[in-house]
Amino acid sequence: MAEARRAAYHPHQLAGARFLIIEARFYDAIGALLLQGAEAALREAGAAWDIVGVPGALEIPVAASIAVAADKDIAGIVALGCIIRGETYHFEIVANESARGLMDVGIRLGLPVGNGILSVENEAQALVRADPQLGNKGADAARAAMSLHALKHAQVV
Repeated sequence: MAEARRAAYHPHQLAGARFLIIEARFYDAIGALLLQGAEAALREAGAAWDIVGVPGALEIPVAASIAVAADKDIAGIVALGCIIRGETYHFEIVANESARGLMDVGIRLGLPVGNGILSVENEAQALVRADPQLGNKGADAARAAMSLHALKHAQVV
């Protein structure tokens, strides 16, 4: 039986690629950890990036759409933020709609998107997932965007 090949990106494939990190810093300490992980992954891969801040996770898909309309050279989006469950239904709205919005942007524009918006029950869960030494979800989101960029440009190996 033949084995499946894994697609991967290589640093030389990302030369000249510029990603846009859109970060919601509603929870500043968690956002800082997510950003640290994302920047490290992009740096390690040899990619360039810019950073845009927005108030919360719901604004991330809109910011992505606006940014790409204004700058066609964006190679992909790395979305970073955190949504912590509260006492109301608002958690579900923000979590579901920010994810749906990012999928819409990615599919509609054929744009690589890495979703690093955490949806968690409490701050302790968020800190574990965001910390580059533990969950490192910021880096995971950056790597997802870079992998989709490589796929878009038929640079899979």
